[in-house]
Amino acid sequence: MRISGRKASRSTRSWAPPQQIVLFSLLGINAAAFILQLCLTSWNQPFVLDYLALSDRGINDAYAWQFFTAPLLHHNVWHFAADMLVLYFIGRDVEAIVGQRQFLFLYLFGAFSGELGHLFLMPGDCVLFASSGGVAAVFIAYATILPDLELTALLLFMVPVRLKMRLLAQIAIIGAIILLVFDRSGAVAHSAFAGGAIAGWFYANLLGFGSTSVVQRILRHRRLEASRVKSMSADQFVAEEIDPLLEKISERGLASLSRRERRLLEQAREKMLEESPP
Repeated sequence: MRISGRKASRSTRSWAPPQQIVLFSLLGINAAAFILQLCLTSWNQPFVLDYLALSDRGINDAYAWQFFTAPLLHHNVWHFAADMLVLYFIGRDVEAIVGQRQFLFLYLFGAFSGELGHLFLMPGDCVLFASSGGVAAVFIAYATILPDLELTALLLFMVPVRLKMRLLAQIAIIGAIILLVFDRSGAVAHSAFAGGAIAGWFYANLLGFGSTSVVQRILRHRRLEASRVKSMSADQFVAEEIDPLLEKISERGLASLSRRERRLLEQAREKMLEESPP
């Protein structure tokens, strides 16, 4: 029932639910966290570094919450502004392409992968502000989805230059590697980029994007192999897969079997149990 009694014209837009909910929620959470970070720093400067940023000392002291607080921390106001600009301008397209749920998973996967990358790549006395992990995942996923898209970048913050997204991502990765080599002490933010970038590429490939997807080929091969094994009878499976393994065991011993070959033995046992009469 229309309250006004007037008929809707053809030009009237139908109501649609608000879009980019996840993106604006992430922007709002990051902004609120950064304001809180500034307040905590002004109240007690070491508090953020000692208890909220990710560090080896915090892990050794069982500060498990650091894995959840560090992705909300920014190194300074310029780091915060850069992350939010990239997240907004790149994230709105990525969310529209992959959907809200996958966009959220992508961001969270990148955030935690960035932390793991820092722990593997940086020395123990290095403290991480990990907000760049999720942003890096979104950025690299965008470059994987639309590698030939041209964007305008400011060279030396003054000269506009048109670059393809693939090249822009490569420049960002090279810059992150240089920082990983030369900036390896104190409080840092750049070390989250490597893990986040790998997560973004990996997740985009899982979703079916990427021109030459190694991940997709591996998953497809595993699905085909599982389907082939499932269609074989126990006798056929033993003749084709297990007999060569028995010969290998007789020649080199059981310790020579790989993890995959041990799984084949387990699959043979399961097939025999399935086909044996009750």
